[in-house]
Amino acid sequence: MRVFLTGGSGYLGTATIKALLRHGHDVTALARSEASAETLAGLGAAAVRGALADTEVLTDAAAAADGVLHLGSDPGPNTAEVDLAAALAMLAGLGGRGAYVHTGGVWVYGDTDGVVDEDAPQSPPPITAWRRSNEDRVLAATADGGRPVLVMPGVVHGRGQGLIETFYTAPGRANGAVPLIGDGDNHWALVHVDDIAELYALALNAEGGSVYAGVSDENPRQADIARAVSRAAGCEGSFERLTVEEAERRMGPIARAFALDQQLTGARARKDLGWSPRHLDALTDLAAIPGA
Repeated sequence: MRVFLTGGSGYLGTATIKALLRHGHDVTALARSEASAETLAGLGAAAVRGALADTEVLTDAAAAADGVLHLGSDPGPNTAEVDLAAALAMLAGLGGRGAYVHTGGVWVYGDTDGVVDEDAPQSPPPITAWRRSNEDRVLAATADGGRPVLVMPGVVHGRGQGLIETFYTAPGRANGAVPLIGDGDNHWALVHVDDIAELYALALNAEGGSVYAGVSDENPRQADIARAVSRAAGCEGSFERLTVEEAERRMGPIARAFALDQQLTGARARKDLGWSPRHLDALTDLAAIPGA
């Protein structure tokens, strides 16, 4: 099918384009700059020049597609407003011809009581509190004949570029130690970038209104993640212990999300879509981060 996506030149987007092409789809993606357009061309995707705020561009691009994936985000102060306007524009352009796949994130569940699924109550940290109202608006499009689907990735890692690699490797270290927030006993719900990319491709076949947690069912403790990264950095077991408040001053509001205790399952996506994550040893992968 013809697939249009936003965020195609980013970390997750490039992996997703590769997955879409493996599935035999023709891919067109939004490009904010000439550099992004060149990246897309190198991957084998056609570029549509514009930004997430260009709703007319998004509507036209979606109207020419059989399915849409919204992976992009606006880094400015109006993230929520831009995200919703972009989503509604693409839903309008696509109509009911195919699935519109929207990106959420499992952090909206806050601390979980053991292992939970997509139906668990939500208690998001401030950094993701805006998502719920947008997602409700998107999923409500089923009433108008649309096929909205929500994919909620866990903490994405892999290829040396994920959140863990960004915040727990060299830029985040002090005196050769890896940061550890609190006692490190909290769990993180993880997913490898190649596995979540495959889920996005499969989600084009989902029923309207479906919601999927994109997690590999690995829920290691933060302390074990930090230990793996410290091994890659050549300072195994050397931690800089931070309170949540100290971490927030250094990392910003994302620190409170890193302090969550989350365990989730991706069983629904496995059952409904045949998703089968292949990268199931995150700690070994993280211990081998190049240049950590």
